[in-house]
Amino acid sequence: MKASLRVSRSAPIGAVDPRLFGSFIEHLGHAVYGGIYEPGHSSADDMGFRGDVMALVRELNVPIVRYPGGNFVSGYRWEDGIGPAAQRPRRLDLAWQSIEPNEIGIDEFQEWARRAGAEVMMAVNLGTRGVEAAQDLVEYCNFPGGTKWSDQRRENGRAAPYGIRYWCLGNEMDGPWQIGHKTAEEYARLAAETGKVMKWVDPEIELIACGSSNSGMPTFGEWERCVLRHCYDVVDYLSLHSYYGNRSGDGGEYLACCRDMDQFIRNVSAICDEVQRERKSEKTMYLSFDEWNVWFHSNDQDKQQEKWTVAPPLLEDVYNLEDALVVGCLLITLLHHADRVKMACLAQLVNVIAPIMTETGGRAWAQTIFFPFCHASRFGRGVSLQAEIDCPGYEAGQYGDTAYLESAVTWEEAARTLTVFAVNRAEKDTMALELSAEGFPALTKTEHIVLRSDDRYAANTAAQPERVRPETLPLTDETVLPPLSWNVIRYSY
Repeated sequence: MKASLRVSRSAPIGAVDPRLFGSFIEHLGHAVYGGIYEPGHSSADDMGFRGDVMALVRELNVPIVRYPGGNFVSGYRWEDGIGPAAQRPRRLDLAWQSIEPNEIGIDEFQEWARRAGAEVMMAVNLGTRGVEAAQDLVEYCNFPGGTKWSDQRRENGRAAPYGIRYWCLGNEMDGPWQIGHKTAEEYARLAAETGKVMKWVDPEIELIACGSSNSGMPTFGEWERCVLRHCYDVVDYLSLHSYYGNRSGDGGEYLACCRDMDQFIRNVSAICDEVQRERKSEKTMYLSFDEWNVWFHSNDQDKQQEKWTVAPPLLEDVYNLEDALVVGCLLITLLHHADRVKMACLAQLVNVIAPIMTETGGRAWAQTIFFPFCHASRFGRGVSLQAEIDCPGYEAGQYGDTAYLESAVTWEEAARTLTVFAVNRAEKDTMALELSAEGFPALTKTEHIVLRSDDRYAANTAAQPERVRPETLPLTDETVLPPLSWNVIRYSY
């Protein structure tokens, strides 16, 4: 099979914001307890954070991590997680029907993020709480001193303010499953007033309002319009969430699901522009795709979990090669919208629908989805270019005619590099890829990384933690993409 890919220096999509490669840690399952935090582990540091997990997180080069939820945040009292650990209360976590011991709170997580080289994207509770609790939390985190909550932070051993810049105004408030679920009007008014007061405490912060939990919500569209009409002048981003899975068993259709993400982004962008015109505003509303991933493998086992225990193993999807290719296609889609999507969070980071898995007291390893995310985070910087693809296609169920090739191209002028990210969806056929790069000097291919397997369902597990690993192919004049593969082809000029 032959395919061609054409890009031009004069046809940029937009600058790639590093925050596009963010992630997410929620107080859920083994994400925190038994994930990033396990004091008895042989690799644990002075605060009980697992060093082996930290090393893998650093390898992913994650610039920002959303915290502490997620559904969890809609019932969370942030004050429970500060002060002497022995005096912190144990609470019912109604979102995940677990017990929250509050051993980790904002002080510990901020330190974990600092050691991991990431910023914190903090979420406030607009389910059971509101303006005052959010105001107090911003004061605790960001105000220098001389007030109740800033002095409390200092007494807790953190003299300097954290300077947390990005704040989510609640989580999935359109969802009936959410604690404190609200109508669009109820949420919009609360978010606007909460955001206003938060910015009075710290004018430098940037705010993310809740968009629809997914594009299939019955209120999708009207929710966005109502929220933006109330919040447009206060917030800086609107959120999108979406998860994908191969529930039908149709691999061809599953590999095309990035088309749903693409349309979701286009629709929300159009609504943002509609409200901008209504308000005659010069401000562009950017998007934060702060929950996205594959999530379906663990659904049945989660129904069997015992309720009201501390950190039960929840949402522990074991990902295969097919899932990694889908994640690669979703990353490519985010790059296609680099002009509008400025932040995104792979949900989540450790154990819970995550690229990193751990054993309690044992090993940590990279799942298949770790690798496309790592490659995109490391190499997908600079400017995203419009890419024209000429390639055979196939019928992909609900997504219709779909090209076998999915691709994005980024250009880093300072490093004088061009990077092609490419997924070959064909199950049996190799693909000879021809690149045309208009406006660039002669290109020299410097690297071709590929993730592939003879078994599309091959996965990395505790028993076989390195079954699926990327490899570097020998450099040749022709670029050939193996069947069912994720590829990173690097050029210098």
